[in-house]
Amino acid sequence: MNLGDLLGLSLEALRAHRVRYGLSALAITVGVAAVVLMSSIGEGARRFILGQVTMFGTTIVGVHPGRVDTRGVPGNLGGSARKLTLDDARALRRIPGVMDAVAMSYGTALVEHGERSRRVIVYGTTSQVPRVWLMPVASGRFLPDLDWDRTSPVAVLGPRVKRELFGGGNALGEIVRIGTARYRVIGVMEAKGQYLGLDMDDAAYIPVANALRLFNRSEVAEIHLMAASMEQSTDVAERARHLMIQRHGGEEDVTIITQKEALVMVDNVVRVVSGTVTAIAAISLLVGAIGIFTILWIVVQERIQEIGLVKALGAKRSQILAWYLCEAGLTAGVGGVAGLLIGAGGAALLSRVVPGLEAYTPPIIVVLAMGMAIGVGLIAGVAPALRAARMNPVEALRAE
Repeated sequence: MNLGDLLGLSLEALRAHRVRYGLSALAITVGVAAVVLMSSIGEGARRFILGQVTMFGTTIVGVHPGRVDTRGVPGNLGGSARKLTLDDARALRRIPGVMDAVAMSYGTALVEHGERSRRVIVYGTTSQVPRVWLMPVASGRFLPDLDWDRTSPVAVLGPRVKRELFGGGNALGEIVRIGTARYRVIGVMEAKGQYLGLDMDDAAYIPVANALRLFNRSEVAEIHLMAASMEQSTDVAERARHLMIQRHGGEEDVTIITQKEALVMVDNVVRVVSGTVTAIAAISLLVGAIGIFTILWIVVQERIQEIGLVKALGAKRSQILAWYLCEAGLTAGVGGVAGLLIGAGGAALLSRVVPGLEAYTPPIIVVLAMGMAIGVGLIAGVAPALRAARMNPVEALRAE
């Protein structure tokens, strides 16, 4: 019995019992489709979150007021009452390995021009934003390089704010009112998109000293340090921690987060969640395996005389074993291919109809899903195949 005969016999058996084998293949299809779909959604979510985290580069070290512990998060309940100041930002900027720094304060305010107005997030920042945050200016220039304590009546608009206030007209040199103060527009940023739900294009940028006055604050909300490389960000974070302990009377009352740490943490969390969901979906494959086992066991019982005839004609035990394993493998393979098409197609469809969802099917998942499907089918077919291979041809031919 050569390979062609083996495939021919298996396909003929599948055709003769197409309903039974079809139901078994359907169970495999559901399992593979669920695994591929869940894996695609999980991988898409992982890529999206990692893209959000790295939107501003991978070398930023964030210094936040308040110490994270079981009682709170940076800058909120449970944190230290000690705040970050512009003097802290200047000191941190001089740390070895720090290429630049941004001191930031933010809040919402009404931005007006003529008869049009829009309430947006107003960021009080320093001139280093385009370099540290990787946010180029589309037209004009960014905020001037001033002493951080100095105010200046200039503003830079996000592209959406510019469009809402000025339409297709030129905004450079025009006057806008932010809060109660007047500012001259000196630049418009390039489109950046959303960051964790915040529209970075629907924002205005003013000098940090102006923002502190606008929001009636004496402290900055965050300080971002730009390390020379991702590898050096850990060292920069450690130096920043020691410096802040010295400046704040020996108390560690700030939280310092590197993007390297954030990337690892986010990647681990998403992978665990995605793996758990995929494992739950893979239970469907077990159902498919039980279906193949049941069908083959029944088929072997019904085809005892056929098995006896084939063995009487000289078929070896290994050939009988290969015959039934081939039937199991083909059943699982057909179900696996159908499941791949449904799972990948469902992921692509969800990406189109669900805003913000970018499902992605990794090639390795395709290979693993097919391998799992065929492997499950073969394992489920082993016991029935062994039963058929061990039959005595004389007794099999006598069976009714």
